[in-house]
Amino acid sequence: MDVEELFQAQAHLYKYTYSFVASMCLKSAVNLGIPDAIFKNGQPITLSELVLALQIQPTKSGHVYRLMRLLVHAGFFATTKVVKDDKEELGYDLTPSSRLLLKDNVPTLSPFVRAMFHPALVHSSESLPEWFHRNETTPCDTAFGMSFWEYLSQNQEFNGLFNEAMVSDSGMVNLVMKNCKSVFEGLNSLVDVGGGKGGVGRIVCESLPNLQWTVLDLPHVVENLPDSTNLKFVGGDMFQSIPSADAVLLKLVLHAYSDEECIKVLKKCKEAVSKKGKTGKVIIIDIVVGQRNENHELTEAKLFFDMIMMVVVTGREREEKEWEKLFLEAGFSHYKITNIFGMRSLIEVYP
Repeated sequence: MDVEELFQAQAHLYKYTYSFVASMCLKSAVNLGIPDAIFKNGQPITLSELVLALQIQPTKSGHVYRLMRLLVHAGFFATTKVVKDDKEELGYDLTPSSRLLLKDNVPTLSPFVRAMFHPALVHSSESLPEWFHRNETTPCDTAFGMSFWEYLSQNQEFNGLFNEAMVSDSGMVNLVMKNCKSVFEGLNSLVDVGGGKGGVGRIVCESLPNLQWTVLDLPHVVENLPDSTNLKFVGGDMFQSIPSADAVLLKLVLHAYSDEECIKVLKKCKEAVSKKGKTGKVIIIDIVVGQRNENHELTEAKLFFDMIMMVVVTGREREEKEWEKLFLEAGFSHYKITNIFGMRSLIEVYP
């Protein structure tokens, strides 16, 4: 290895060693409300205007500049020239990434970003090396002496933050659900497993009013949620029973569970869509790792998600061959993958 390669390797190591710094700068941008300050300004904002809007002491203007310099380099903000009092100054503007952080925007990923920096995830990740030499189920167990789901039930502050994060993440998928009309056409009934408060059902049922949509979720999740003409809520456990229907939807569910647990759920799904002599399908919206022509950034984001699944729960993000193995072991015959959700794919699975 020559000297140039050594220094390139050093830069590569330092980049990932200090990547937590980029994360903390992103966290600062969200907590300080920088995207909203720029948006409310109505045009690119100068450094002095930004410091004033954020109610930061002017003595820290230089530090704000350094924070923004990194965030601009990372693509979260852009710079342009603005004229103030006949003088040309540097102005900061939003990019598509920072527009997703606007708190009152639809969709917004601001709650998701805030939740991902919670100690439940950070400390669990820090316990990863120790966990490899211990017997706990996950690094979360190593860090807190309990499972992620137990931690979630005992920490109401994080529970609320986590639920907001999941809603905001689902909002990205919900953006294009209307484009999936063909996937649901011809179906008379569907069970949305883990469908929460029925966000997807309301979107799809607007364009397909004859489709009977049932949300199956834990009793405390669907308690007191009102039914409508073609949308109803049922409390239950997907590991025990899934109501009979033409199709079953699993949106962002299976990646949180082990292969054994996924096979149990998929078998229940197969029973639900194969009753009364009719054969339906299972519709899965989830990550498929390493797809053809996938760019480096998208693959890296999927692999980060996979590590989070390993750190906090028993799930994983799966390659196509791993999905296929689950489907075959659960008794299904074939499947079809469509890439329409950015990081997530739509998978139709048939008995």
